[in-house]
Amino acid sequence: MDCVFCKIVNGDIPSSKIYEDDIVIAFLDINPDSLGHTLIIPKHHYRDLDDIDDKTLIYIVNVAKMLKKRIKEKLECDGLTLIQNNGDIQEVKHFHLHLKPFYKVKKDKSLEEVYQLLK
Repeated sequence: MDCVFCKIVNGDIPSSKIYEDDIVIAFLDINPDSLGHTLIIPKHHYRDLDDIDDKTLIYIVNVAKMLKKRIKEKLECDGLTLIQNNGDIQEVKHFHLHLKPFYKVKKDKSLEEVYQLLK
């Protein structure tokens, strides 16, 4: 399988991890739509919403709640959108949840600066 997210899980590709445990990894998107754009992926390869089991899905949502608090505190965002794509719109065919912070006023920080704040 040639899955970029599985390669991140295996350590073959580096990422800016801001959270990791036995079930998931959360890292900053390399092409962020907003400051602090984060992806949460399960370590086990699930293709999409139809493939993932309920226990893992609920676990990912709980990690998203925890990271939302961290992002709000450290980056002072004004809101946060959760997005999960399926089918043709899904660029990487490995289940992932986007956390996209929203800002009323655009903030300018590098990926490294954001990483240092959130890790």
